[in-house]
Amino acid sequence: MTWPYDATVDLPEMPEPDDEDPSLEDLMAQVFGGSFGDMFGGALKAMENQGTDASAARQLAMTIATGGESEPNVDPTVRMEYEALARVAELHVADQTGLPAGRRGPVTVEPVSRAVWAGRMVDTLLPLLGRVSGSLHGGPDTHHEPQADPGGDPTAAWLSGLMEAMAPLLSNLTTGTMVGRLGFRNLGTYDLPIPVDPTSPNADRLMLIVPNIEAFATDWSIPAADLRLWVCLHELTHHSVLSVPHVGETLTDLLTSHAGAFRNDPSELEQHLGDIDPMAGPDAIAQLQQILDPEMVLGAVRSPDQDVLQPRIESLVSVIIGYVDHVMDEIGGRLIATYPMVTEALRRRRVETSSADRFVERILGLNLTQTQVDRGSAFIAGVVERAGPDALERLWARESHLPTPNEVEAPGLWLARLDLDVDTDGPDAAATQP
Repeated sequence: MTWPYDATVDLPEMPEPDDEDPSLEDLMAQVFGGSFGDMFGGALKAMENQGTDASAARQLAMTIATGGESEPNVDPTVRMEYEALARVAELHVADQTGLPAGRRGPVTVEPVSRAVWAGRMVDTLLPLLGRVSGSLHGGPDTHHEPQADPGGDPTAAWLSGLMEAMAPLLSNLTTGTMVGRLGFRNLGTYDLPIPVDPTSPNADRLMLIVPNIEAFATDWSIPAADLRLWVCLHELTHHSVLSVPHVGETLTDLLTSHAGAFRNDPSELEQHLGDIDPMAGPDAIAQLQQILDPEMVLGAVRSPDQDVLQPRIESLVSVIIGYVDHVMDEIGGRLIATYPMVTEALRRRRVETSSADRFVERILGLNLTQTQVDRGSAFIAGVVERAGPDALERLWARESHLPTPNEVEAPGLWLARLDLDVDTDGPDAAATQP
């Protein structure tokens, strides 16, 4: 069998189906019309004639991000307007946070198209997304629970061979689809607060997706210049925080550990699938769609290790978001005439996502619900109320200052622990904190 990409694989012969059984094409057409349809519809078609390396994922991401349509280049005048606003935003963010703007020098804010953003972000996110894919599809660096012996079942053996042969395709499909979904909706680099690899050539390059920003301004009747400046502030504040070495490293380690901890054990889904009568017609299809609902699939592959990691990820991310929102509230009202209106629209957009986009967040280890956002905001407000705004600088001073999940619920405990650490270390240690 020759696949529609640059590889030829030999698969076990599939057992002959009953004449009355629905074809695989008919079955998948109906199944992918359900919850997974929004994510993967047309994805396999977009990968035709692509290789098995990152270029296939890159092409798929660009196709999904643009809806398969060509895009014009960013207008040079619009580009210059974004760049001028970014310089204003960078000065104000640095003054408010006291943090360096970037990791290794000046930050470049680049207005781009959806396709350019998606193509570059495949390379940026490949270490994380590749680990997700390897974990889900049984890559060489993952460890999983033992698989049950199929007991000589020819269909099970065929499926096992099929999945092994399709692993490169599935890896590209996972990476390309996720990045494409992000490119279709995101406004910039940090809609999802995922640190960029500090060793990457693009470590201090922030990409703003101009078509998405301009479309949002039109849809919500927001002055374009106000929205552009808001997005610049949002991106640069996130970048300043995630560029603090121990902050970016801690969050990266947590997300990477989560990405590599999925269970590649289909037994739970197989138990549900075993209850389906393939001769039941539409009822069987309805049952299959329910079983393959993204939330059910995610629950089936989720591991106990991820349950342990999740509270730490949620706590750190909620505090980062709460801090960014606080900084923007301090700056935005002075710079943007319509700041309250723009902020309300964009913060609603952050938590009111489609089920497919929420699935992408969840599989990456993020949980950007209103509850988590409110949790981080309450922590920041609690610190400011008890110790003043200058106390927020202590958040990023050293790794040991990052709040624990319990401390996020009780900012007074966090402040007390830091004060105790200072007393224990002595005044000299406090004076030399970075």
